[in-house]
This record gives sequence, structure tokens and C-alpha cells, in this order.
Amino acid sequence: MPISDWFSAREQRRYTKMQEDRPESSEVADGAWVRCEQCKRIAYEGELAENLRICKHCGHHLALTAPERIALLADEGSFVETDAELVPCDPLQFVGRRPYVESLASAAESSGLPEAVVTGTAKLEGRPVVLVAMDFRFIGASMGSVVGEKVTLAFERATEGGKPIIVATASGGARMQEGMLSLMQMAKTSAAARRHADARLPYIAILTDPTYGGVTASFATLADITLAEPGARIGFAGPDVIEQTIRQRLPKGFQTAESLVEHGMIDEVVNRKDLRDCVASFLGYLCEYAEEGGAA
Repeated sequence: MPISDWFSAREQRRYTKMQEDRPESSEVADGAWVRCEQCKRIAYEGELAENLRICKHCGHHLALTAPERIALLADEGSFVETDAELVPCDPLQFVGRRPYVESLASAAESSGLPEAVVTGTAKLEGRPVVLVAMDFRFIGASMGSVVGEKVTLAFERATEGGKPIIVATASGGARMQEGMLSLMQMAKTSAAARRHADARLPYIAILTDPTYGGVTASFATLADITLAEPGARIGFAGPDVIEQTIRQRLPKGFQTAESLVEHGMIDEVVNRKDLRDCVASFLGYLCEYAEEGGAA
């Protein structure tokens, strides 16, 4: 037998050729399977959604979109969006790898949202609240002038209406394409949070993965109760930047929610399945305390 025939025969023995005419029902649509970022196992999108996007293999909390976050927290059918007409513009006519206006258009198309935050009024266990949810799909949920404006208006609406506010964060920080206008949002949102606190009204923050930069350095960490999801990365500068600056290796678990609880920066790490009940309980305590004349 010629050596070429021998190799050909060996390959036919080792491998089974897949049939080309598979039934149509066996085809898997794009996006039907998701790889867990932590354990790298594959999960079926349907099962993942039913499990609140928590990996059944390792417990990793995958990101939620702003609409998913709102559905998790708000009573069914109670959410009414506010300030949806506010959309970002390009005040600096910024051009990086591509024009800022193109980045905005691409983010809007891929996320289905006009900006990186959704705000509105809702009810949680029958209690009226103002709800804010950030969406990392929109340019990393970076805080530009419109994000800051919508967050500020949400605080002001809660203060004027005498309502608690719940804010779920997820952000890479300030939006560099808007320069100083983006950094100004830190002071504006912080001032709005302070006025809400002065009115003795509750504010609960839920920090999700990741929450960084100017969002962490402003309204995200000014709440009466600060919760976080398991494994959420929270900080100002990222660990790579810190290591390059101090020229030292950071400890394992640095900037994770579990580490920040130990160091007193946040109050509690809460599994997503328990989050709604936990927030409702804290709201009950805080509202009762505020009604009795204490400081929230």
C-alpha cells in the first residue's frame, strides 16, 4: 500500500465526518449559547435567563441590561420611564479611533437605548420609588453629560416627591469624549444626592460588575445602604493601572465586592436572587426611621 493511501485510511478511521444534511430542527440560532466569563462553561441562553443570568456551574453573576435590572426590582407593570427624550450630543466634536457621533450611533443600535442609563418611577412591594439602572452595553456605561443629567433629575424627582431612590450602577467611569463636561457630572450628581439626604429620604445603591471611575467617586458611594452583587469589581482606577503606578502586585480579590465588605466600603454582598427582597427590607427600615423623624 502506498504511504499516501495509508495516511488516508488512518484519517478515515480516526474521524467521523459530520452529516451535511442535518434536520433543520437541530440548528442552533446565533446567541442561543453563552460562555461564562468565570468558569468558561457554556450555558443555554434560555436557562441562563430563567436563573437571572447566574451561572449554574460556578455562581458567577453575568451582566444584566438596564431593562432586565428594572424588571428584577420593580413590581410588574409599575415602571414608568422618565427623561427618555434626553440624548447625548457631541459638544467637543471629538474624534478618536472614530468620531464620537459614530460611537453613539453604534451604541444606540446595539443596546436599543438612547443612553447608558434608564430612569423612572416604579413601585417595589407596593412602595413608590424612583429607580435608576445603568447599562454597560452603551459605551461601557460611561458617565457623560446626559447620564449625569438623568441621574441628577432622578434624585431631584425623588426629593420633590418625597420618595426613596434606588440606583443600580455599572460603569467604566467618566466619558472621555466629553472631557471636562463629563467630569462636572461627579459634582452635580453628588450635590443632588446630598440634597436628597438632607430631605431625610432613603437612598440605596446596588453596585454591579463593574463599577469604576467617576461613578464610584461620586453618587454610587453616597448611599445610606450600599449593596453589591457577588464578585462585582468596584473601584476608582483599575487594578492594572494601580499595579503600574505603585509597581507592586495587588492581593488576590482586590477591588471585589467581598474585599470591600471586609474593609467597610460597602454594607453587604447580596446574591441576585435575594436582591429584591433585601432592598425591600432595607427600604422598610429606612422609610420607617425617616417617618419617625430620624436621619435616613
